[in-house]
Amino acid sequence: MAPPIPLLAVRASDGTSLLCGPPQCEQYAAFQRDPQVSRCVTFNRDGTLFAWCNGQKVSVVKSVDGSVLLALDLPKTALLDFSPLSNILVTWQPYTKGPNCPQGDANLQLWDISSGQLIKSLFQKKVESWCPTWSEDEKICVRSVNNELHFYEDNDFTQIANKLHMQKVSSFTLSPGVQPSKVSIYVPGSKGAPSFVRLYQYPALGGPTAALANKSFFKADKVWMQWNQKASAVLVTASTEVDKSGASYYGEQTLHYLAVNGETALVQLRKTVRSTTWRGPPSSTSSVIPPQGHILVLAGFGNLHGQMEVWDMKKFKQVSKPQAADSTYFSWCPDGEHVVTATCSPRLRVGNGFKIWHYTGSVLHTWSAAPGTELWEVAWQPFPAGVFPERPVTYQAPPTQLGSTQAPPTQAYRPPALRHLPASASTKLHEDEAPKDLRPGASAEKTMSKTALKNQRKREAKKAAKQETKPEPPSEPAPVTNNQSEPSSGDPETDKKIKNLKKVKNHRQNLRLGVRQKSVPPPLQSPLCAMM
Repeated sequence: MAPPIPLLAVRASDGTSLLCGPPQCEQYAAFQRDPQVSRCVTFNRDGTLFAWCNGQKVSVVKSVDGSVLLALDLPKTALLDFSPLSNILVTWQPYTKGPNCPQGDANLQLWDISSGQLIKSLFQKKVESWCPTWSEDEKICVRSVNNELHFYEDNDFTQIANKLHMQKVSSFTLSPGVQPSKVSIYVPGSKGAPSFVRLYQYPALGGPTAALANKSFFKADKVWMQWNQKASAVLVTASTEVDKSGASYYGEQTLHYLAVNGETALVQLRKTVRSTTWRGPPSSTSSVIPPQGHILVLAGFGNLHGQMEVWDMKKFKQVSKPQAADSTYFSWCPDGEHVVTATCSPRLRVGNGFKIWHYTGSVLHTWSAAPGTELWEVAWQPFPAGVFPERPVTYQAPPTQLGSTQAPPTQAYRPPALRHLPASASTKLHEDEAPKDLRPGASAEKTMSKTALKNQRKREAKKAAKQETKPEPPSEPAPVTNNQSEPSSGDPETDKKIKNLKKVKNHRQNLRLGVRQKSVPPPLQSPLCAMM
């Protein structure tokens, strides 16, 4: 049986649509395009359901045939999400107050998908961490309320099953997998105290020895915590808005490691941390590694030129070097063979559109927003693990009529006045020069510390002083000359060759004597002798 074809959700200013993935790359016939302006779109975890809000209502349809499963009169809904087993639909709208309700209305709702009934209404003023977090079996649900984490069990929201109280807790993440569930929390530092991350295992949340691991650190305005798939360790990326040392325009980043067995470490890195991910099936297909974990993409978007490098993770060999200029979004297709790059508004309002391409660099489909419209979001339909098996990495790009996104070779800058001339030695912009560290007399002093350089100069001065106090060496013998008459062999040609060889020998001997004489320092003279 052939694997399914993933869908691509497209949310733009002129409506919401579903696109079939490669190789068709055409409109999905089972879904009727919604021309209304959409506020948000989302798939459930296994991709069987698709939900969106068009400013009038919230709709939930089945992905397989587009049949409507649920319709809710919630025109102000701005965010949507599903619980892991798709039993609950979560909707959020901005928190507002009115004259008839000074305290405001509950803006976070939990809906039973099968019946369409409202399960619970809650207050959630901030958009950060707006959605409750479930374990994969939905046995535990967690949400942050002020300085506490509230735990619910078995989707029973009538009572709080457990609490974790921590002063100024900022964020948390729940571990993947089944029970026992673990949670990591982050508390920012204040008044000279460091920030810290702690790991707990539910339900042991209280007491000084309840934490599985603890890691404190400075220089953190915000953190991103990422569990591995085994729920045995967490990577913590801490960042600051401003790098006080001036080494980076983008602030300062550090990477920390915490394990449930209590081990912690600071991951030493020489460069700025841009992105981190665990190798293996990632939690989201938007990672630089596909779900199969056999390919790695290194890319520079945003302020960079969209250059990418695709690497074979098993052979550690580069597959291709595509380029997607002005891209603001990158995501792997669940099949592990294709990716989508997009230029979305409001990050960039010019040249909105997206491309679907093979990892070898072949562009399979392009879409550009019509004049006067904007592209806001694209998202792949997710699938359970194992639906798309790993395929061998190919280095041959499939044929396409749209060409390739291979980056052009990097060339040296040439002034406009020289660009019409052929590149030759006569138009060379600069002479080849060795780096400063490799120039004679420069590498030694640069690589030495100040203390070592000072000690070396002292030793050289002391050695020079000893040489100056040595007595004058005896004079060297006079250079060898060839004034005496040479015996003749009877053959003029042979005598000439012998004479020339002796001249060369004497010349070399005189050269050696001259070098030795120059190496002897002149005799020292007292001031009295110098005046005479």
